[in-house]
Amino acid sequence: MTATPTVVLVHGAFADSSSYNGVIETLAAQGIPVLAAANPLRGLASDAAYIASVVDSIDGPVVLAGHSYGGSVITVAAQGKSQVTALVYLAAFIPEVGESALELTDKFPGSTLGPTTRPATYPGADGVEATELYIRRDEFPGQFAADVPAATAAAMAVTQRPIALGALQEAAQAAAWQDIPAYALLTTEDKNIPIEAQRFMAERAGAEATEVAASHAVTVARPDAAAELILRAVRR
Repeated sequence: MTATPTVVLVHGAFADSSSYNGVIETLAAQGIPVLAAANPLRGLASDAAYIASVVDSIDGPVVLAGHSYGGSVITVAAQGKSQVTALVYLAAFIPEVGESALELTDKFPGSTLGPTTRPATYPGADGVEATELYIRRDEFPGQFAADVPAATAAAMAVTQRPIALGALQEAAQAAAWQDIPAYALLTTEDKNIPIEAQRFMAERAGAEATEVAASHAVTVARPDAAAELILRAVRR
């Protein structure tokens, strides 16, 4: 593959594709084709299948980038996709087969996410009520986006996308980083995924890792750092 890869950006829980706006601007200025996918946040296998279908719709090579739970999604979605040339993890989960996001969150101390969330019920696909999680609006800025301007963080709290609890509990059935080069942006001020957990996952995946003093909302707070790492993956 000689064409410039298309970068597919996958957001995580409590966010949406607009969290990549600053990253998109930088990539577009460099002439990099980019697509920000809407992650359903309903279940790991089904979310990954959806992102895999997005990859299949693109002609030529692809670099997949995932933030937070989006890292779990790209890890599964890229399995068997020969056109995916790199995986980029941005303050993200990098699961091994059989691991869930919640399991990895609790592997090391430091996350304060649990007490800041509130549950809500919604009708599942089979008609059975299921549970999804939000971060409480008053807790959102401090928990998720402490280094983001206050007005922006407040808007993010209002527009956050809830995630199905089952998605966070679901174990990964594939680990594409075993065959695809990985890059990781690690956030030392993260209150969602402890930095020690991020370091552990990145080292295990053999990822080229960069640390930055940023909150979990690194794609908003430090879009320059996120874009720089993605460009490194594109140009490898």
